Amino acid sequence: MLAHRLEGIPPTIFSRMSALALSTGAVNLGQGFPDVDGPPEVVDRAVAALREGANQYAPGTGIPALRQAIARHQQRHYGIELDPDTEVVVTTGCTEAVAAALLGLVDPGDEIVVLEPYYDSYVAMIQMAGGVRRPVTLRAPDFRLDLDELRAAVTPRTRFVLLNTPHNPTGTVLSRVELQAVADLAIEHDLVVITDEVYEHLVFDDHEHVPIATLPGMAERTLTLSSAGKSYSFTGWKVGWATGPAALVGAVLAAKQWLTFTSGSPLQPAVALALDELPDVPRELAVDLQGRRDLLCAGLTDAGLDVRVPEGTYFATTDVAALGWPDGLSFCLALPERAGVVAIPAQVFYDDQEEGRHRVRWAFCKEPSVIAEGTRRLSAADLRP
Repeated sequence: MLAHRLEGIPPTIFSRMSALALSTGAVNLGQGFPDVDGPPEVVDRAVAALREGANQYAPGTGIPALRQAIARHQQRHYGIELDPDTEVVVTTGCTEAVAAALLGLVDPGDEIVVLEPYYDSYVAMIQMAGGVRRPVTLRAPDFRLDLDELRAAVTPRTRFVLLNTPHNPTGTVLSRVELQAVADLAIEHDLVVITDEVYEHLVFDDHEHVPIATLPGMAERTLTLSSAGKSYSFTGWKVGWATGPAALVGAVLAAKQWLTFTSGSPLQPAVALALDELPDVPRELAVDLQGRRDLLCAGLTDAGLDVRVPEGTYFATTDVAALGWPDGLSFCLALPERAGVVAIPAQVFYDDQEEGRHRVRWAFCKEPSVIAEGTRRLSAADLRP
C-alpha cells in the first residue's frame, strides 16, 4: 500500500539504532542528541509561556518576537539584514525546513546538486518532490569538496544546490574557497542554493563558518536553514527557521502551511529569549564540545579505529575496513552485543556505496563520563568479526 513516491526509501537509520541502544542497554554514541538540556533560563521562559496561555496556534510564519530575534541573530553574527515579516519563517525544526523548501521549490525532473554523504532526510524529500539528486562526494581521508566534481555535476536541468556546512556526518566545515566555487557556479548557471546550517556555531580549532549568503551575489539566491536545537541543546523542541529572499521564504511557507502549519507555541518565546539574551551560549558550547570531541577521538584511536578528527558538528567518522567487517552496517549491528555500544553506519548516507561502505559515525555530544565509558567498552572488546 506504499505510495510510489516512498518506494526505495528505508526507515531512518536513527530510529533503528536508537531502538537497538534501548533494547540492549548499550551506550548510545549514535544519534546526535545531548545528554544535558540547554540553559535553564530558556526552559523557565517556556514554562512561563505555558502558564501565560501561549498554548494555542501561533501564526503560521512564527510569532513576531521569534522572527525578529532570528533576524537580529543573522545581523549580529553575519551582518545579514532581513525583514522579519517577509524574509523569515519559523519551522518545526530544520527537518521541516528542508522538507518545505524542497516541496515548495522543486518541480519533478529538477536536478539538485547535493553533497554526499548526506543527511538521510535529503534523499527522502528530494524523491518525494520528484527531484533528481546529483551527488558530489566528499571523499576520505580529508572529506573536502572536489571542485572538478562539483562543476561536472551541473547539467542544463540543474536548478538547485543543497549544501550542508558544517557537514553531517563528516564534520567538514567548507572553506571560503570551496564556498566561493559553489557561489561562482550558482551565479553562472542561475542556481538557487539551499543551505542547511544547523551546526553553524559548533565549529572547532581555527575553523570558521561562513554563510554562503554573505558572499557577493549570493544573498538574492540563497535560502538559509537552521534551528535552535543544536546551538542551544534543545533538539527535542524542534524549533527551526528558513531565511532569505521573500520569494524563497514564501515558497517554504506555501508548503509548510500544509505540513505542520504551526507548532511549538510556548517554545517560540523561549527560543527568542535564547537568541536575544544568550548569544554567547553557542560559542561556549562549541568550546565544551571540542574537549568532548578530543576525548572521543582519542578513545576511538585507542580502540584501534581509524578516526578523522572533525572540524565541526557533533560527529566523528571512522573507517572500520581494517577490522575485517564487510561493511559498517554489519559492524554496527554487532557492536551492542560485542561492546555494549551503538554507533551509526554512515554507508546509508551514500549513493557511492564503495566510498561509504566502511564509514561509521560516532557522536560526542554526550557527557564526558558517557564518552569515556563507551570508549572503555570499545577498547576492552574484540572488534573483529
